[in-house]
Amino acid sequence: MNVFDKKIKPCSFDPLTGYHRDGYCNLDNNDKGTHIVCAIVTQDFLNFTYNKGNDLITPRHGFPGLKPGNKWCLCVLRWIEAYKHGVAPLIDLECTHRDVLKYINLDILRKYGTFRF
Repeated sequence: MNVFDKKIKPCSFDPLTGYHRDGYCNLDNNDKGTHIVCAIVTQDFLNFTYNKGNDLITPRHGFPGLKPGNKWCLCVLRWIEAYKHGVAPLIDLECTHRDVLKYINLDILRKYGTFRF
């Protein structure tokens, strides 16, 4: 379910994202990073996370590397960190798992949220 308590929609199939690389930002107890935020990445965010040791830019091992505008299932704590540093990307709320509400206030999500309905 997404933050609106509706069936979660896919985040991205190109590039293929999600903990299980199934296109969805679903919650999985084995996912230590809690990759449940469907973000629309920006260059500022990509540079920020790169400088934190998480290179999402460089293609490797079947991973194509991300470009601004790509949608990607982010670790909720990395999104919060980016938010605190003023570089948080927009979030597709229809594709973001509802458990994100345990970490991020709905008012903040709405400020950064995009959705299609």
